[in-house]
Amino acid sequence: MTETPQTGGPLSWYFRTNLLVRILTGLVLGGIVGIVLGYSPDAAKSFVTYGQFFGDLFIRLLKMIVVPVILFSLITGAASITPSQIGRTGGKTLLYYLVTSIIAVCIGLVVALIFRPGEGLNMVGAEGVAGKVAQSPPLGQVLLNIVPTNPVESLAKGDVLPIIFFALVAGIGLSVLRDSKNETLARQANVLFDACTAAAEVIYKVVGGIMQYAPIGVFFLIAIVFAQQGPKVVGPLFYVTLAVYVGLVLHLVLGYGGLLALFGLSFVKFIKDAQTPMVTAFVTRSSSGTLPVTMRVAEEKLGVPRTISSFILPIGATVNMDGTAIYITICATFIGFAIGSPLDSGQMLTLMITATLAAIGTAGVPGAGALMLIMALESVGLKVDAGSAVAATYALVLGIDALLDMGRTCMNVTGDIAGVTIVAKSEKLLDTSKWE
Repeated sequence: MTETPQTGGPLSWYFRTNLLVRILTGLVLGGIVGIVLGYSPDAAKSFVTYGQFFGDLFIRLLKMIVVPVILFSLITGAASITPSQIGRTGGKTLLYYLVTSIIAVCIGLVVALIFRPGEGLNMVGAEGVAGKVAQSPPLGQVLLNIVPTNPVESLAKGDVLPIIFFALVAGIGLSVLRDSKNETLARQANVLFDACTAAAEVIYKVVGGIMQYAPIGVFFLIAIVFAQQGPKVVGPLFYVTLAVYVGLVLHLVLGYGGLLALFGLSFVKFIKDAQTPMVTAFVTRSSSGTLPVTMRVAEEKLGVPRTISSFILPIGATVNMDGTAIYITICATFIGFAIGSPLDSGQMLTLMITATLAAIGTAGVPGAGALMLIMALESVGLKVDAGSAVAATYALVLGIDALLDMGRTCMNVTGDIAGVTIVAKSEKLLDTSKWE
């Protein structure tokens, strides 16, 4: 969970209260206030006029942090895998991450197209402007646009796919230099790596600070939405939550269960032994925070040697986020349906690429997936601009994000445990006596 600030001031009661409880309270109170205001158009109009600032402030704070989160998380994640470590074990690990991420995105997209959450909702923005259809470029251009011609320009504009590509390339280059036989180059590379790691930690702290404001921002955003839209949004929110959890369960059974069976490992035994870190991740909503529990269970109950677990699991907590990929795919599709702009084939391809890349670059801290959702929306032309229909619908998702975050974090950690177990088995290093 996000670290609670220590304060003895008049707001100490606020910071001492669990963040999840505060966000859910803001969601419920916002919904109640919004529904009540809906019966008085004049009062609703005044509330929207004066309350929009507080909601828009939260959206701007989130957008402010998206590019730094992407840049520093991916650079440090890629650079943490040194060439000397990669070898056969690292190659298998990365292949596992890629395969499971693709499976997760495909499952998420299929579930989204079957459930079609948000269809017919016809969301409008604060000014009563309906969503506009976002035009996507040809498929070939989508792939070509991933490679930036000017990374600095991409950073300035917030072009997320080029930023992801650049960050991955820079991280790999930094990894190579860190492993260089030239001591000067290696030393300089390690200094840069430490700087990027420190920058990433600073950004995570900033994210934690922004999330302290989340209950207030969610209250105003949800109240405004309900005041304008009415209670008709409750059903679609339940529906998108159901769709996300169906996608997560399918990935757990078909994705991880299938791969474990392929390597002759019992899925039932795996779930039984992995339940402690799974529950811990569900409650804390932090892959990184669950890491000590994950490593202990992998070694003591699943028979993974420490030489394998200490290498794979810390990386997995940073670069393996299948639950986030499912969440992004379904929620982005939901927003498209909700504003009356269903994603076309080109946008779906872009979304699949973005969600796959996000699955290997989402920070393992609470709420980071919500930032990556903004990234995915921007990549398919659904701009989260203050007052827009997209921003209003994103606010709905954000209101229930804590509930969705629990499920996706649990799935992220489960994927890490399954991965380290499968790699250890493939290397004939798994203590199979623990599986008897």
